[in-house]
Amino acid sequence: MPDRTRKRPNRDNALARWDNEGGAAKGAPQEARDEMTSLAKEEEHILRCLGAAVIMQWDDLPTDIQRELFEHAISMGELHHTAELKGQIARYQGRRSGAGLD
Repeated sequence: MPDRTRKRPNRDNALARWDNEGGAAKGAPQEARDEMTSLAKEEEHILRCLGAAVIMQWDDLPTDIQRELFEHAISMGELHHTAELKGQIARYQGRRSGAGLD
């Protein structure tokens, strides 16, 4: 009668071999993650400044440019929130104009 028991590989040896072969992908080192976070914050600051500059000049922009910027802004939102974002931007522009912030 044949021996039906199989030897199972030693789990520790298997894990050691796997680690020696590269193992799981390692995440970015903390320093690289900190740098990415810093770049993201810098980019957000730049975009806020550019956005504020556009808002300050909004009423002086030609209507076709205003519409194009408005459509681009809407496209930056999540697809299922497009109508909500459109309303929020329109209300903001209305409040801004109504408050004499032109």
